[in-house]
Amino acid sequence: MASTVLSQFSTLRSSPSPVPKKSVENPLPFCVSVKQPLSISRSHVVSTHFKKAQKSFIANSTPSDDGSSSAETPIELRYPAFPTVMDINQIREILPHRFPFLLVDRVIEYTPGVSAVAIKNVTINDNFFPGHFPERPIMPGVLMVEAMAQVGGLVMLQPEVGGSRDNFFFAGIDKVRFRKPVIAGDTLVMRMNLVKLQKRFGIAKMEGKAYVGGEVVCEGEFLMAMGSE
Repeated sequence: MASTVLSQFSTLRSSPSPVPKKSVENPLPFCVSVKQPLSISRSHVVSTHFKKAQKSFIANSTPSDDGSSSAETPIELRYPAFPTVMDINQIREILPHRFPFLLVDRVIEYTPGVSAVAIKNVTINDNFFPGHFPERPIMPGVLMVEAMAQVGGLVMLQPEVGGSRDNFFFAGIDKVRFRKPVIAGDTLVMRMNLVKLQKRFGIAKMEGKAYVGGEVVCEGEFLMAMGSE
């Protein structure tokens, strides 16, 4: 029995345990093969980048905590209306013009004797569109100038300035430029500023600009006369 145990013990000592070889063909788990370098395909990089960008887009597109979003607001509620400083009835009390030549619908800003901002709603029902032009309704430039002159009249026809609807006239224009056409459906916003007033001679010089959608469509210098008829 003792000889048998000694024989088995000697056999175990004579046969060493196998050790894995550190070869290029069979690398250890923590080794990198030299023959097969680590490579990342271009498609993998692009795919990973796209997934990250997609996740970022989804994160940025999530609605706010209060659940409100600009897309949820109806378009008819997104744009405030122009204020009313002077309505059409008050305009008619100052200007002598009447249909079809009253070209100011509302005053939205007003400083007597200094400046005024008013609007003209250009509609297809305006009497000049059937002839200018039947196939392309464009507001005549001379009527834009006339509308701006009427806004200038609102500035000047005030007791503070000394004007009167009975002796106020449009006397001249200079440096007038038309930048873009005004068509049916546009809202013409006109600003007139008093530049110089000579009460002795009854002459007022004004500068005016007209806008549609924030872009200048017409501009020029205006001369108003406040002399007797």
